[in-house]
Formats: sequence, structure tokens, C-alpha cells
Amino acid sequence: MQIRDASILIGALEGGELNQSFSAEMAKVLQELHTLSTEDVKKSHKGEVSLTISLAAENGTVQISADIKSKTPKRPRARTFYWITEQGALSTEHPQQTDMFSGPRDTKARTAEPAV
Repeated sequence: MQIRDASILIGALEGGELNQSFSAEMAKVLQELHTLSTEDVKKSHKGEVSLTISLAAENGTVQISADIKSKTPKRPRARTFYWITEQGALSTEHPQQTDMFSGPRDTKARTAEPAV
């Protein structure tokens, strides 16, 4: 049998495992793009799946190896807002506004009181 069609070759490489791996990677990237695009509908999200086929010929034979690489957009992370004090510490309260009831809050870990 002669192989002249790239789709047949890709299906035959690695005993069919290359095609399965490539299909699974494509589905993974598409799923991530779908998730990102439904979370932020006003932005375009791009991904990439690359299949590299390397050929090494010697004495009338060829060895074929493949590599699959994929890339998806970096997921955005949540941001947290703090103020910086004059001493260089972080504060959850505006440093120029004082608590009108009891002064600065205690930041020690609190334990839950037992329910009655």
C-alpha cells in the first residue's frame, strides 16, 4: 500500500495514537476557548494547536516523528484592592479615614462562637 494522502498518514502514525492525541488536544483548546468566550463575550479569545511532523530519511527509508503543541489565552485572575500606609504596610481601610466608632479594628484571627 502506498500512502499519498496526509490525512491517511496522520491517521496511521503511532498506530493511530497521534490522531487521537491531536483530536483530544484540539478539543481541549476549543473547550477552553468556549469557556473564556462565554465568560467575556466582548473580547476575542484565540488559541492554537500545532502538529509538527519530522522526517528523517536514510538508505531509502524514512522515520517519522510528531510533536503536538497547544496554546490558550492566559486566564485572567481576580484583583484585590488595598491602601498603602505611610509605613509601607497594606490596609483594608483608607489610611486617612478613621473609624468613627471604635478606632482601628483588631486583625487577629477570630474564632466562631459556639451556637446556643
